[in-house]
Amino acid sequence: MAGSRRRPRLRWGPVIAVVVAAVLGGVVGGLIVEATRSHDDAGGATDAACAATPIADRDLPSVVTIKVAGAGGQGTGSGSIIDTEGHVLTNNHVIASAASGGRVEVVFNDGETTAATIVGRDPSTDLAVLRISGSAALHPIVLAATEEVRIGAPVIALGAPLGLSNTVTSGIVSAIDRNVSVPGTGSQGTALLVDAIQTDAAINPGNSGGALVDCAGRLVGVPSAGASVPNASGHAGAGSVGIGFAIPVDLARTVADEIIATGHAEHSYLGLQATLVQAPDGSVSGLQVVAVDPTGPAARAGIEPGDVITEVAGEAVTGADQLLALTLKQRAGAQVELEIERHGATQAVTVTLEKAP
Repeated sequence: MAGSRRRPRLRWGPVIAVVVAAVLGGVVGGLIVEATRSHDDAGGATDAACAATPIADRDLPSVVTIKVAGAGGQGTGSGSIIDTEGHVLTNNHVIASAASGGRVEVVFNDGETTAATIVGRDPSTDLAVLRISGSAALHPIVLAATEEVRIGAPVIALGAPLGLSNTVTSGIVSAIDRNVSVPGTGSQGTALLVDAIQTDAAINPGNSGGALVDCAGRLVGVPSAGASVPNASGHAGAGSVGIGFAIPVDLARTVADEIIATGHAEHSYLGLQATLVQAPDGSVSGLQVVAVDPTGPAARAGIEPGDVITEVAGEAVTGADQLLALTLKQRAGAQVELEIERHGATQAVTVTLEKAP
């Protein structure tokens, strides 16, 4: 697209495994981090740090430990109270083992324990909502806005790493706009953390579903995965290596609102399948369309098998997850511009997303 801005492509050096950060009673599978998107450093780095004590005093009553037992095993994770009606935001992988029958309990920071029910879950984005009842006054966490998150800004993670409730760790926003594939649950092979916030605040198993907050104590992200360097046997190493990922608050809020309203989240679709095209030097040159749903949005826009998508919404194609990320964060009715190459010619195509069937 003439005059469009291409963001620099990011390549990972050493192989890094990503594991979902929940204690699941066993070894958690890992995946390799593939393509990600970079983002300009709008905020700049800072040496300042949050005053952790007042933030902990304010936010720990809003962050709970989640204990799950079901057919899929036992597990521990974290969650954040998001309203006075008792809704708790967490990760799907934290509570998935009890989705087909089981027990979910929530432990408050003062030790009080109460039962919780699953309102709904969205495996594609790895988000879920619980509801608690029979408790005294609740303390909902305050939500920030994703656009306020800046690279280099101090953040604090609250949760229950390794089942240790009321744990607080601190760090900075290391990067934003990462698309990170993580292990899925059940028939869901993988989930995608879309536009994830990368942080060096320690994210360990059990932190999943908890809170990543700014210096005002507002929720900016849902900690969901941590990276580790594979050991000699190729398995993920243990403990935090200073690379954790959190789902940005705007996406989490949208999915949670839909789950609370209808019991599930709705996503859009393009109606095409594409494979990554790489040059001999390993650089990415686009996504080649291999199949098109004849009744889907892509077909209506004139996209054909054999077309190579080179830009998505003004950004150069850098990885296979870009189209999936688009459908997870954009709702039906949104118009998206793709740049495609066909028979050596470049053209812009506008696709109107539709509700996924």
